[in-house]
Amino acid sequence: MRFGVDATCWWSRRGFGRFTRGLLQAMFDQPGGHRYCLFVDRPPEAAMLHPNVDIVRVNPSRPVTEAAVASGSRSLLDLWAFTRAASREPMDLMFFPAVYSWFPMQPGVPMVVTLHDAIAEHFPELIFPGRKGRFMWDMKMRLARWQARRFMTVSNAAKSEILEHLGIKADRIDVVSEAADPRFQPVTDANVLAAARIRAKLPAEGRFIVYASGLAPHKNIAGLVNGFSNALARGGVEDLYLALVGDPQGDGFHSNYRQLLAQAESERQLRGRVHFTGYLSDEDLVALYSDALAVAVPSFSEGFGLPAIEAMACGTPVLASTAGAVPEVVGDAGLYFDPRDSMQIADAIHRMATERDTLESLRKKALERSAQFTWANAARLAIGHLERAARGG
Repeated sequence: MRFGVDATCWWSRRGFGRFTRGLLQAMFDQPGGHRYCLFVDRPPEAAMLHPNVDIVRVNPSRPVTEAAVASGSRSLLDLWAFTRAASREPMDLMFFPAVYSWFPMQPGVPMVVTLHDAIAEHFPELIFPGRKGRFMWDMKMRLARWQARRFMTVSNAAKSEILEHLGIKADRIDVVSEAADPRFQPVTDANVLAAARIRAKLPAEGRFIVYASGLAPHKNIAGLVNGFSNALARGGVEDLYLALVGDPQGDGFHSNYRQLLAQAESERQLRGRVHFTGYLSDEDLVALYSDALAVAVPSFSEGFGLPAIEAMACGTPVLASTAGAVPEVVGDAGLYFDPRDSMQIADAIHRMATERDTLESLRKKALERSAQFTWANAARLAIGHLERAARGG
């Protein structure tokens, strides 16, 4: 079969960009004789160049990763450019690794659209800074749902959220998974760890907890900071810091960075303890995960929680929200809390920082748990789902 693939998300620095890169590369390597026609809006990356891959370059007025954001929108001419390019290519099915970059298809080609979650519908007030962004998102979702034959998502929790908030029937939603890139593995070289701390502007000494994702309201970073403050107040963790890794501007998505900064500066015991590192390279992120006491995933909802699995692959346990897919991913490799209860967050932080036996046990479980998630397995599942959809299933 020949699958068309919207690959414009490849260049996104957010989770669905990681999903696109990880899944597609693994799909290219799978046996089965399928060909892939990638629609891109930039020069193709080396990892896209495979014998079974064709590249179609589209030239919109702005790259999709700049236009399809909460604060903007794509022009009709740009959407039509993709629709027209896709109409010229023979294919058995069109696959969108993220609804974020969806464009309309002409009738006759079955379509599979990936919905990573339904967080925008579950918590719209936390996702959209204005009415225009919400309206444009709703319109895109309606059209994508109308055109798609089937849908793909990344966890059973995400599927449940989609069922509840989007009303798509369960038998039209297929579940795959995500995984850590192979570069995420424990780093022990002291020089590498020290250099990463310097680039992240973290103290050379002391322990730290890492949060790594968007600085957005639905991620509940304010709740994490409150919990961290309460943990410090209990004592016994005077060497503990919190590193918030992410682009303060949000890569075009809703960011509450300024409120978080004000929060971190308003309490005396938090001053100098909460560090905003900005966006970091994967190389530095691997080192920080390896060096960290734990990674925190405090969100009100997650479709998967990729930072958790990446940190676990580095041998780092998780301070985990009980909401969304995080428990499904983390399993027994973390300490859990209700994301709306800052005292539970404080309890988990304090336990992780003071119970050495608990920490060592969770580190071992983190490595074991992360090994259960591979892109190869996700690719096999995805290809099976696409084959079924192309045949009319």
